[in-house]
Amino acid sequence: MKLVPRLIVPDPVRASAFYQAALGAEQVFAAPPAEDGRPSMIEHRVEGGSFRVSPAVQAWGWRSPEDLGGSPVLIEVEIEDADAVGERMIAHGAEVVVPIENRPYGKRSGRIRDPFGHLWIITGHLR
Repeated sequence: MKLVPRLIVPDPVRASAFYQAALGAEQVFAAPPAEDGRPSMIEHRVEGGSFRVSPAVQAWGWRSPEDLGGSPVLIEVEIEDADAVGERMIAHGAEVVVPIENRPYGKRSGRIRDPFGHLWIITGHLR
């Protein structure tokens, strides 16, 4: 089995650009634009994982965190240098929810909200 998260966003092209710049994601596929001009899905790879972004479409029940008043899901990224990833995300418009710091459970971790309302736990090695 392979799980592939799909993040629902207002603007998948803008979100794709953010994830490429902030996470180093590689765009590997984009569906042709729908009637509203937005692609229905853009797929990305980051190291050994993948994820997709799709536009919010009320008629399909696809709602973004903005539509829901926040994100009900945490996406966790385990990476060598959590600080560098967090700093890149912030430089591209994300905001700190919980600072990236050494935690008593033996990891360096924090929480970031991306510009589309998705919550990310960024986890790395202790400093």
